[in-house]
Amino acid sequence: MKTQEALVIRPYREADFPHIHDLNKQEQWSNLVTKEQDTKRAWANSSVAVVAEVDGQVVGCLRGLTDGFVSLYICELLVSPHHRKSGIGKKLMQAIHSEYPKTRVELLASSTSRSFYEAQGYRPFYGFRKTMDE
Repeated sequence: MKTQEALVIRPYREADFPHIHDLNKQEQWSNLVTKEQDTKRAWANSSVAVVAEVDGQVVGCLRGLTDGFVSLYICELLVSPHHRKSGIGKKLMQAIHSEYPKTRVELLASSTSRSFYEAQGYRPFYGFRKTMDE
């Protein structure tokens, strides 16, 4: 990314979904790619859904859920590989947390994203996950 001025963080629109779907493909998030229509519905029904644009192109996104007072759960945070390490992910997180300043931020990290969150001051905690098929 050439300049920070080109970055715009704005609310998600349905027309953004093909770009988000492409980002999911690039990241090889196969569950979200395979369940494309469910993923699209998830974006439409999330209380937190924003995209990051550079020069009119969607280069990042953040989807989450919140009660507005105690918990803010980040479901997905994704930045295009070509725009990583330019501060977009950090700015997406800051923008959303500033909208809900009373909340604590909860999220899951992978082995590759762990260092990003630790650098932002997030601490690890123990959690569980189960799907209906398990």
